Amino acid sequence: MASKKKKADSSSGSEEDDIKDKSKKAKTSGGSRGDEDKEPSWPLDKKRFLKVREFKGKVMIDLREYYDSDGELKPGRKGISLSLQQWRKLVEISKEVDEVLKKM
Repeated sequence: MASKKKKADSSSGSEEDDIKDKSKKAKTSGGSRGDEDKEPSWPLDKKRFLKVREFKGKVMIDLREYYDSDGELKPGRKGISLSLQQWRKLVEISKEVDEVLKKM
């Protein structure tokens, strides 16, 4: 019987309006993708890029593979986001890594 009440409650007009408002907000937040072009970006390979971006108020260094969707490059799942601290550590040890690579 409880499920019938939930169905009746969910069909109320005010809750439908709330759902519509939420879906509108979700669509507008997706429109900020145009800002991605303004992020500093360096190509690493054909469809791999290093980008510096802000996420939840923190600066992140994003190493990511992108895929082509209808002529537009979109970020894929393959990648890593480094915090500023992790990036600085990576830069710090990069000379050591280069030395090891020279010996190989």
